[in-house]
This record gives sequence, structure tokens and C-alpha cells, in this order.
Amino acid sequence: MHKITKSLILGSLICMQGILSAQSSNAVASDSQEEPMASTMQAEAEIKKDTSENLKRIKLDGIAAVVGDYVILDSDIDKTLIDLKSQGASTEDITRCGLLGKLMEDRLYAHQAVQDSLLVSDDEVAATTEAQIQELVSRTGSMAKLLKFYKKDDEASLREEIGKINKLRMLSEKMQRDIISEIEITPEEVRQFFNKIPEDERPVFGAELEISQIVKQPKPTEAEKQKVIDKLNTIKADIEDNDASFSVKAILYSQDPGSKPRGGLYTSITKKSGFDKTFKDVAFSLRQGEVSDPFETMFGFHIIYIEKIRGQELDLRHILIQPEISQEALDGAKSELDSIRQKVLDGKFTFAEAALNFSDEKETKFDGGLLRNPTNFDSKFELTKMDPTLYNQVRNLKDNEISYPIFEEDPRGGGPKYKILKVTNRYDEHIADFARDYTKIQQLALTEKQYNAIKKWMEEHIEDTYISVNDKNRECNFANNWVKN
Repeated sequence: MHKITKSLILGSLICMQGILSAQSSNAVASDSQEEPMASTMQAEAEIKKDTSENLKRIKLDGIAAVVGDYVILDSDIDKTLIDLKSQGASTEDITRCGLLGKLMEDRLYAHQAVQDSLLVSDDEVAATTEAQIQELVSRTGSMAKLLKFYKKDDEASLREEIGKINKLRMLSEKMQRDIISEIEITPEEVRQFFNKIPEDERPVFGAELEISQIVKQPKPTEAEKQKVIDKLNTIKADIEDNDASFSVKAILYSQDPGSKPRGGLYTSITKKSGFDKTFKDVAFSLRQGEVSDPFETMFGFHIIYIEKIRGQELDLRHILIQPEISQEALDGAKSELDSIRQKVLDGKFTFAEAALNFSDEKETKFDGGLLRNPTNFDSKFELTKMDPTLYNQVRNLKDNEISYPIFEEDPRGGGPKYKILKVTNRYDEHIADFARDYTKIQQLALTEKQYNAIKKWMEEHIEDTYISVNDKNRECNFANNWVKN
């Protein structure tokens, strides 16, 4: 388990958003998502590819390794290590050999994604790149400082390089998702996984809480709803009649924080994706290039534009607008929660009964208001891993104490709400117990199974792909058989 964890941590560090942003553009796919080495490297040495018929010539100086159609330069390793340090990541256990191995993995995934036609759209890459650049500008203070940091003369060259890097990263991630997409874990496999862990090596889970809540979601008036519907119809007409850009409209008007910076874009949506059912029903009823009429979900009102249909998958853009909630409605929700809280304290009904009868949150009301951990859908929240906002809301609550109404904006893009919270159970730090911690153990077992599937895939594709490692790196103790001994 230690080896698995260490490998996963290293992989996540390297795949962080923007982590490769200083790397050479030689090591990324072109707009066609293929980049033959001969198109960018000088012809000074022959390299044999997957078949003996095709020969390529590349410049060897400064090349750390070649994976398929991707070249990794020595400078790429240096720049990635610098990026890790600049972002505050611990590099104490990261060696150049280990870093090169992870960069080679990334390129093997991307190379095979192209072979398997697991492509990413240019619009998706462009939207991701734009959002990333805006975040980097806000972090560094100005575009001028950002250009200086990345040693670029103009915005266009910066966007081009980061875009190419993002395309490689997105191809890599898509390939990895595809490898593990159908992997499931059975209860028997979970049991076997747990039993093979020596008792003195079983994980220790930190102190945990179970938390329940009652939510009041103020409702907009019918007049406010109609204003939003009219606005969305106006946007739709401008798109259909005047060829206005849906992407630009989404950036200007959408209130969905997750997709607004990308022009409302969501990709690879299936009928099993975790979107609102109404949202999916509308999306899958549309043709490619069609814009929906306005429709309502729990988050507000939407229009959808279908950008691409690939079999059972959709790429779409949407615009979300929420009707205004009056201060009177907000005050009414707070007052109602004050009354509910007092009646629970007076013993007129339990917190769970109050949640069932009065809460507006469908996801929790039928379970006594019990919150589910979004990382594993368990009911327990480990204190050291809790969302900081939720932690601050409950950290001072004693047993059987109920918070006063708390105002909260919906982070998923819904309207404002008030809620009251109660800590319903506390669990001390303890060594993993199969029955008590089944959900966590199940996730660990699934992670190991996914890891093994990826390792097997890696071994098979290393054998089938042209790979060359520079002589000075051939002595590295790689986790994978890159040297093909």
C-alpha cells in the first residue's frame, strides 16, 4: 500500500493544473493531435519506430527520452521540478529519474489516446487554456508578470504553448479514465483486500463526525422566473438569428461557476453522468447544433447548445441564470428555521423528523438530514479532511447542540439558502475496522484494483510502442520497464 500511495501522490503532483506550463512545445501534440518527431527535430541520427520500415531522424543532444511521437528534453525535467517547487509541492522524495518516468507515462497515455481516437476538441482545449491563463494572471498580478515568468514575448505564444501542454494533459487524462472506466469492486474482493493487510499495517482513520442539516431554500416569485425565461429566450434568438457565439454569451451571462470560464462547456456527458436528470433529459433530446428552449432545474433556468454528439456521449454548452430572490423571502426562510430549531430543542420533534417534514433539500431530508461526504458518499467526515467552510460551521458545536441559521450561497450554482446544522455522531481516531469503515476500505480496494489495471496496461503498451531512453538515463531504476530489459 505504501508503494501505491507514493506512486499516486507523485502522479497527482505532476498532473496538477498548469504544472507543465513551462515545458517545451516539442513535447506536445499538434492541432491534429499527432506530432511526428521528424517535423520538429534536426536529422542527425536514425531512430527506429514501431515497424522496421519507417525510420525517423532526430537530434540527440538534450533528449532525455522518446515515447511514441513525443520527445522529452532534459530541460523538461528541470522545468517541471522548478514548477513543482514554485507551487509549494514537496520534492524531497522526487528524483530526476522518478520525474522522467512520470513524464514518460504521461506521453505514453497521450500517444495511445491518439491511436485509440480518444481525442479532445480544440474548443475544449482553448476554453481550458483561457480559464487557466486568467487564473495565472490573478495569481501573478498581471499579464506582463506572467509573460516574464514564462519568458514569453507576447500573449499569443503563451496561449499556444499552454494550449499544446493542456492538449497533451487532457489526452493523457482521457486515456487513464478510459482504462479504469469499467472497473468495479465486489464485496468479496473488498474482504480479501482487507484480510491481506497485516494487522499491524492496517490504516488509521482520524476523528470523524456525522453531520445533519435542515435547509430552507427561498423561492423566487413567478414574475422573477419569467424575467429569466425572457432573457434566455432573447439570448437564444440572438444565437439562432444573428449567429451570436453561444460561448461568448455563456461567459457574459451564465451563473454556473464550473463552466462559465469555459464558455459553458461540458464534455463527454453520458446518461450516467452525475448531472440533474432534467438537464440530461433535455440534452439527449436535442440534435447536434440545436439550442434548447429555457427549462428549469433545482439550480435555476438553463438553455443548452449541443456542440458534438459521439455515439452515447455529448459535448455541450449551457447557460444558467437564477431568478432574483427577494430579501423578504430570505428573511422568511431564516425566521422559519429559527422556529424549527426551537421546536426541536423543546422536544416537539426530533431533528430527523424536522428534516423530513420541513427541509427543502431532497438529497438529505429523507435520511434525517444526514450529509454525505462527496469524496466517497459515506456519512462520516474526517476532521482533517473536511471542507474548511463546513468545518468552521460545526467545529464549536457540542453534542445535541443545533446551530443558529447559517446563510450560504450554493457552490454548485444554485440560489442562496439558510440552514441549521447538528453533529449527530462523533468517532474517535481508530485502526480500520472492516464493518465500521467498509466504505473507506472499499475505496482503497478499488484504488488498488485500478492501479493494477493501469500497471498491466502500461506493461503491455510499453512493449508495443517505440521508446528510447538516453544513455545517461538508462541506469535509472524506473518503476516501469522503459529500457525494455
